[in-house]
Amino acid sequence: MVEGMQRALGRTKNSLVAALDVGSTKTCCFLAEVGDDARPRVIGIGQQVSRGLRHGTVVDMDATTQAIGKAVHSAEQMAGQQIEEVFVNMSGGNPASRTLGVDVALSDQAVSQAELDHAIKECHALDLEETCENDRDLIHSIPVGYAIDGSCGIKDPRGMFGRHLRVELHSVSAAASALRNLTTCIERAHLSVAGVVVSPYASGLAALVGDEMEMGVTVIDLGGGTTSLAAFFEGNIVYSDVLPVGGDHVTNDIARGLSTPRVHAERLKTLYGHAMSTLADEQEMVDVPQVGEEDSGSQQQVARSVLVNVIKPRLEEILELVRNRLAGSGVGKLAGRRVVLTGGAAQLPGLGELAALILDKQVRIGRPIRIRGLAEATSGPCYTTCAGLLTYALAADLSCQRGGRKERGDGLFGRLSLWIKEHF
Repeated sequence: MVEGMQRALGRTKNSLVAALDVGSTKTCCFLAEVGDDARPRVIGIGQQVSRGLRHGTVVDMDATTQAIGKAVHSAEQMAGQQIEEVFVNMSGGNPASRTLGVDVALSDQAVSQAELDHAIKECHALDLEETCENDRDLIHSIPVGYAIDGSCGIKDPRGMFGRHLRVELHSVSAAASALRNLTTCIERAHLSVAGVVVSPYASGLAALVGDEMEMGVTVIDLGGGTTSLAAFFEGNIVYSDVLPVGGDHVTNDIARGLSTPRVHAERLKTLYGHAMSTLADEQEMVDVPQVGEEDSGSQQQVARSVLVNVIKPRLEEILELVRNRLAGSGVGKLAGRRVVLTGGAAQLPGLGELAALILDKQVRIGRPIRIRGLAEATSGPCYTTCAGLLTYALAADLSCQRGGRKERGDGLFGRLSLWIKEHF
């Protein structure tokens, strides 16, 4: 399973790569060509409403398979080409991350590639063994730091001398059943899985600039059914987590609080919603259709401030949960003072300002910055995960073409930040 999830197939330039974002509210597929400038250009886009997922986890196999098939078919029709494999995101299955290390003895010679490979392999084996014991599947296992004889902060130990080498890995795992259900739905749609990426990691690859990745930043991906977060430092992901609450919960609060059908609650949120109260909200009136009332004359009028007062507490709760998770993770200092918001719920006006107040950090809204060919309608925060999957796929392919190993380790993840610097 793990090797299947992590394989990276070397492709040639001008080949096709496919990204599939399977979310709680939408399923989106991007098909992109890779040109001579090594930068992907989207030539096919497909999107369908998701009805088979809850909190990022498959709850209806048939509905999920149908949404995947329709989204991919639409993208193929637009591109005029067919695909056989996709890179897919993972936000359900209670993804969890940790950092672990392994010490190995060195010879009297300088650290060689073989010794480094051996140390990383031992760390991978330990990580995989402990993950399988807990009925979880390994999604990422990324070398994030090296130390020789207690001297930390070494980025590349090859050629250095010492008696003991320590390798530290950041690993991300998810419930084996959740991952298997997702991959089965993709296989039922007559596709294979080329790679799996946790959602906030993909969003970071799409929306972050190189300096943010190096100095420390937290990506908060506000989806429909989940809110996921990832902290980056020195070009690597060092922490990730998922909360089972998102933009759909805001919609549900509006539907219950204003006694309106859910479809109208979503419309009210999109057209009139705001994360921060203003003086003008008391004066502006909003029409609210009532549940069970078909007569348009039975609509209730409420001040916009009433709508905002329903939305704001839920957003505050989500952001406070994020703040608490970051505080308890031990990576607060590494994550720095920057936050980038992505995901569909990040488009709500005023959310950046509210997040800055609650998280006490500098906040900006993230959008895909490394993908060409996206129209304005598909270049917003809700498409960062899908765009990031393309970045991940391309970096994986180039790593293989340059001689990188196909395992999780130096071959792929060690070159991601370098590739981004080279091409962007």
